[in-house]
Amino acid sequence: MPAHVSTRVFEGPIDVLLQQVGDHKVDIYDVALAAVVEAFLVNLAALGEVDVEEASEFLLVTAILVELKSRKLLPGPDEVESDEEVDGFEERDRLLSRLLELQVYSAAADNFAILAERAARSLARQAGFDDAFRDLAPDLLVGVTARDIAAAFRRALTPRPAPEVDLSHVTVEPVTVSEAVEELVGRLPSLRRTSFRDLTLHCTTRMQIIVRFLGLLELCKRGWVTLDQGDTFGDLVVAWVAEPSLVGDGDGWVAAGVEEYEG
Repeated sequence: MPAHVSTRVFEGPIDVLLQQVGDHKVDIYDVALAAVVEAFLVNLAALGEVDVEEASEFLLVTAILVELKSRKLLPGPDEVESDEEVDGFEERDRLLSRLLELQVYSAAADNFAILAERAARSLARQAGFDDAFRDLAPDLLVGVTARDIAAAFRRALTPRPAPEVDLSHVTVEPVTVSEAVEELVGRLPSLRRTSFRDLTLHCTTRMQIIVRFLGLLELCKRGWVTLDQGDTFGDLVVAWVAEPSLVGDGDGWVAAGVEEYEG
């Protein structure tokens, strides 16, 4: 957004001021550029954060205004109108941008010239094998019969068998948390206090150990067992604390609250 300036003869964006000067609607003699610059610096100090784009635009327009006013104040051989000055600045910028483009093309041309010079140092082979070596090349069809070609053709047309993925290593074992809970309820009342390691000594797979641990969590949630681990990574001690009247015969309670572990 262009900077806003306030002078005795104009108040508004600074780019509009430049346009007004070029259109002879504002006399450059009446514009106090020092006051404009001081007001802009005061605004920058008040903001605390400099907008680089806005500051650059302000400096460009201010430099054009300073040059216009200096040419008006200083005597010169020729009198030049303000709008002609502005047009001259635009032409100068356009020529400068074209000059930069020409420099890029010139650098690219220099690189191509270097590549062409390097390529000129090598010569491509213009002929094939000499006659003395032409017959030494092996014949790739030696010993190949029409029957061999037909067999290769049939192999190429034979559909490939569908790939089979071996899922034996991910087969789910037929073990459920409900069965593990029933087993623990049958064993723990007689043991009263034991370790989780002893409860899983007969397990042969990791899945069997996991479902028994989930079963212990379900019993702990019901308040029938307590779990204690004295040391970090130590043995998990399981103690049976349920009253026989709470457990009953075990019918009807196993399914309730265990479904969240199944599936």
